[in-house]
Amino acid sequence: MNGSNTHGSVSRRNFLRAAGASGAAVALAGCTAGGTEAGPNAVRWVTDSTAADSAGAIRKALWKAGLSKDIYVDVIAGPSQTGARQSQYTRWLSADLADPDLLMMDSGWALNFINRAQVLNLTENLPQSTVKLIENKYFQAAVETARGGDGDLYAVPLFPDFPTMLYRKDLVKKAGYNPEKENWATESMRWKKFSKVVADAKKQANVPYGFAFQGNIYEGLSCCDFNEFMTSWGGAYFGGRDSLFGPIGKRPVTVAEEPVVNAVKMVKTFISGSDAPNTLDGYEQISPNAVLSWTEDPSLSAFTAGNAVALRNWPYAIPSAGEAFESKDQLGVMPIPYATPQKKSKYKNIGGPTAALGGWHNAVNPNSDQKEKALQVLQTMTKPSFQRTLVEITGWLPPNREVFSSKKVRQIPYTGDYIDQLRVAGENAIPRPVTVVWPQQATKIAQQVHAGFSGASPPKQAMNTLKDQLVAIEDFNAQ
Repeated sequence: MNGSNTHGSVSRRNFLRAAGASGAAVALAGCTAGGTEAGPNAVRWVTDSTAADSAGAIRKALWKAGLSKDIYVDVIAGPSQTGARQSQYTRWLSADLADPDLLMMDSGWALNFINRAQVLNLTENLPQSTVKLIENKYFQAAVETARGGDGDLYAVPLFPDFPTMLYRKDLVKKAGYNPEKENWATESMRWKKFSKVVADAKKQANVPYGFAFQGNIYEGLSCCDFNEFMTSWGGAYFGGRDSLFGPIGKRPVTVAEEPVVNAVKMVKTFISGSDAPNTLDGYEQISPNAVLSWTEDPSLSAFTAGNAVALRNWPYAIPSAGEAFESKDQLGVMPIPYATPQKKSKYKNIGGPTAALGGWHNAVNPNSDQKEKALQVLQTMTKPSFQRTLVEITGWLPPNREVFSSKKVRQIPYTGDYIDQLRVAGENAIPRPVTVVWPQQATKIAQQVHAGFSGASPPKQAMNTLKDQLVAIEDFNAQ
């Protein structure tokens, strides 16, 4: 876990418990993953240890999907931490180096390279049939973070990542609820009902915690947990989806509006109870103070140890929980709850069940000497047959919605049982508002939201302070 992405390190462990960080500091020079056949004309793809550890299998899958066997893909693990990898790419691309050819980029910061015109325009360089396939069949939230301001594609989603709500199905059933009858798998419930369900199950089973999530002061709170809480109430950082990515200084800052304040109050109620000041009636006390220091793995540990009723986390948590519990009947998964339907939000496509967007894209180095071959590799990666095989090799969920719901994906151990829930999350995903000022803003957001959650500052006051801070950053960096 690191400060540049909420789940940059954990998503690379998706479904591959044994994948280590062996590629954390691998240099490009003279390093070939999984073989020695790479020559000077190889396409060099910088990715992560998951792909590098499976380089041979990935090459075979590409060739089988139609890539010319004359094209050899040299799979190299970049730094394991997403922030370190971003810095490495910045150094390479700013120096106009020709090597590497393909770069796997976090969807949380790919736009920074796109906006600086440091990656190849793919709308102009890929076949139009491939561009249309990406635009029409891929998860839209992922595609949004691969477009430039001109609407063209500059990256291709490789795999998406969406959080869901894991819960102890056995405990909620003992508390008198019927998840199957009420179709919790795909029909998201309201936060108020969720808090009652969790409180009832916690009391009945006498477990220490109710709802576990990630409330620490870090990027994950800004980009993801709070982004979901706020959006599910019909609130927004910058006035809805249309202004997520700018223009800086010309978009409204809307964090002090009532839906956002109510989202903070709701979480404060979860932690402190409705008798505490600045909380909401009708919501139960279901989260421990410990959530204020938790990131992904500590919150997961509480759940897999049997100490929590529910957990908000990324897909990697599903197989971890599946392996931890004795019976399949113990684990339930559902979309993240909501408070305000989309039709009642003042902003378009805001409200309802919301999942923060994670995942990774591929982009082409515009200075590459192997540009045409790199484009052929990228095009082959969009083929459904390759994506179905890649799932088996790496566990990475496909970006193509049709492949995502395919029989092959449903056969993935543990995770395959919850594809419908993950699909709902993907269809309702929201990206973080990535701009050049986001790192500054994310820090302020995490600090003020945490203050509102913990009671260090009243929620309304915390959001007013945050608004002033965000406006100052926007004005100083106005485009």
